[in-house]
Amino acid sequence: EACDAAAEEMNNEVGAARCHSVPADLSTPDGIAALVAAVGDRFDGVDVLVNNAGATWGAPIDDYPEDAFDKLWGINVKGPFFLTQAFLPMLEAAAGDEDPARVINIASIDGLRVPAMPTYAYSSTKAGVLALTRHMARDLLARNIRVNAIAPGPFESKMMAFAPDTEEKRDMVSSTVPAGRIGSPDDMAAAALFLASRASDYVIGETIAVDGGIVNLA
Repeated sequence: EACDAAAEEMNNEVGAARCHSVPADLSTPDGIAALVAAVGDRFDGVDVLVNNAGATWGAPIDDYPEDAFDKLWGINVKGPFFLTQAFLPMLEAAAGDEDPARVINIASIDGLRVPAMPTYAYSSTKAGVLALTRHMARDLLARNIRVNAIAPGPFESKMMAFAPDTEEKRDMVSSTVPAGRIGSPDDMAAAALFLASRASDYVIGETIAVDGGIVNLA
């Protein structure tokens, strides 16, 4: 239902049925295969793959469960790798010398610094995404596929444990950001559009922190 609602919202914005809803569990081989098959039924190639699926888990170190690492490793690290692997034929079909295909991995600033909250598996797996990005970027460069990553800071999101659902919480989170505010959808869209366009042809294996200055200034 959530996927269908998101697709309907985006289709209403553009006035055409250009967004397709394909629910899939990308932490499993069957889920990845189902998504790749659904895309293959509609398109001959994939110009841009954004690995955005992710999960988090917070608990004190004394109580942190092993299955948290298993779940987040599957979704946050294995998911982007094996989904990219499965889409390689379609990425190569869309790639050209003058206009490469793109892979954008969504990491987190918690992979670049020690987070304030006890999200051990999350920060570890997001650091893994950054290493994975560099590794894939090197190996796929010769196949005309550019791989980069975005490391978001605090944004309003269902996944974030401290989702700022009140003005008080919003102010508290904003006070930790040098820019003085939480990120907006336009902030993420701008970074993604840059990495998805020919403007970033000379940017390879890079991670862009979209965080209001937290990593470099806080």
